[in-house]
Amino acid sequence: MSEANPMRPYLGTLVGTKPLATNIRLFQVELNDPEDREKFSVWKPGQFLFFSVLGVGEAPFGFANIPERGPVIEVAINKVGHVTRAIHALPLGATVGIRGPLGNYFPLDELKGQNIVVLGGGIGGAPLRPVIQYILSHRDDYGHLTIIWAARSPDLLVFTDEYDEWRAAPDTEMHVTIDRPVEGWTGNVGLITQILEEVAPSPENTTAITCGPPIMIYFVGKTLGKLGFSEDQMLTTLEARMHCGIGKCGRCNLGEKLVCKDGPVFWQSEVSTFLESFL
Repeated sequence: MSEANPMRPYLGTLVGTKPLATNIRLFQVELNDPEDREKFSVWKPGQFLFFSVLGVGEAPFGFANIPERGPVIEVAINKVGHVTRAIHALPLGATVGIRGPLGNYFPLDELKGQNIVVLGGGIGGAPLRPVIQYILSHRDDYGHLTIIWAARSPDLLVFTDEYDEWRAAPDTEMHVTIDRPVEGWTGNVGLITQILEEVAPSPENTTAITCGPPIMIYFVGKTLGKLGFSEDQMLTTLEARMHCGIGKCGRCNLGEKLVCKDGPVFWQSEVSTFLESFL
């Protein structure tokens, strides 16, 4: 992405792809120019990028990995629209565009020494995977890690092949749940808020990090409040209809804030009014 033209993407090659869940795949891209790879390898958990299919269009997605797990860029993409259908149809070796890194990020340096609760719902778990990767790669810098992972049904749970690694990490617990009973499922059944109440993490020296549908984020926030968490102990990341990603078009406004420029990571206190609009 040229410094003179922030709308111009870096060119990369699709070097890998694998299924994660129904209609959700992980895409791995390596930038073509070594200098571009060097410039780009500074993204942080919570930031996002625009992924473009030449001749079709572009769409924003959160990073699904950290640079330390690189050198490829990973994004999890749900096949739900024109651009995402085109991305899912790409063959290995295809040339794609990557624009970013964009937005702010989770303040993980400020959270060192704290306990962390990570709550992911469905594809909303994708932007939280870098948080988990970062904490596990710097395990001594953080306290107890609680992961609560949810989806409507088992086929919508993402990164299932990594659960054993996460559970086996030091001072880490993981809870997985689906919304309603499914034949053959032997794990937890219940909304993420129900499991959160059962696990009941202590708010003492703890920050909760959430991503999922806005209605889920709202009720997770309410449940955390019942457990004694303040809104300044809750971080979330939001999706919005972005077009430019650099704060120029105004399409992703959140009151006086822009999700692309002021977010996508916010403290719950910054977005509580917005989340109430989904009730």
